Amino acid sequence: MSIVFVPKKLRGKAKVNQETIQRLLDENDQLIRCITEYMQKGRAVECVQYQQILHRNIVYLATIADASPDDTPPITSCSPGKASTPALNGHEETR
Repeated sequence: MSIVFVPKKLRGKAKVNQETIQRLLDENDQLIRCITEYMQKGRAVECVQYQQILHRNIVYLATIADASPDDTPPITSCSPGKASTPALNGHEETR
């Protein structure tokens, strides 16, 4: 069961930390893989069920992001010193 399903008495009291967010992202990754697999097998009913859970997770993550202070540095997977420069007209800028 998705960790987003929190009993009503605990709603608003759970601490949101990086571990919780990462677990949701990992769960979303698994949900997307399941949805893809079921789509390939033609099992639409299962796809819809997983898509609903995925949607709920994404809305929850968006709510957390909207409630976060703007001064929190964004989490990136780019390593220091290897920051990419935006492409100009489809060509990468070389320095």
